[in-house]
Amino acid sequence: APKKSDYRRFGIREAAQDDFAAMNEVLSRRMAQYVAHRERSPHEKSHDPSFATAPGLIVIDGGKGQLSAGLEALSEFRDLGVIVVSLAKRIEEVFLPGRPQPLVLSHESAPLQLLQRVRDDAHRFALEFHRGRRDKAMTRSILDDLPGVGPARKRLLLNHFGSPERFLEASREELEAVPGLPGKVAREINWHLRKTA
Repeated sequence: APKKSDYRRFGIREAAQDDFAAMNEVLSRRMAQYVAHRERSPHEKSHDPSFATAPGLIVIDGGKGQLSAGLEALSEFRDLGVIVVSLAKRIEEVFLPGRPQPLVLSHESAPLQLLQRVRDDAHRFALEFHRGRRDKAMTRSILDDLPGVGPARKRLLLNHFGSPERFLEASREELEAVPGLPGKVAREINWHLRKTA
């Protein structure tokens, strides 16, 4: 079973619109973290055990081109013995370094199912992260435009309703029932939300 506490996200700093450059950046940063952490004592405050061990396998989502780009990004870490493969979605072909033709495994094979689970879980993890960022940005912009709502009331509203979606669905009565929110402000928020809906 995956150890989800060891999952890590890497925000793309340089080339967010270029998949190959983004992959290069993430792989280089991941391996640089390993190199930095393998020398640290587990007692150091900056020690992150998820980076203290080199990955045993790196699965790249894509075909031959993505595998080549990944291997290029990892070239300076070649001596670490990390296995790198890519999995192309079309017919679930597995590309291996040094092999011109992909490996086509039976859909029932345990190795293919493992690779698919790894890829699909990585997709799920990334999508949850992006949805969360989008929701946070949406909430920030919606709450920033509300009359009579500063930082304290933003926290109050989000804590009370639990999610941006639930806040947007709130009726006037629900807004007026928020403890600590004056009735006049609740009515102004309701009017503003209905006006912009």
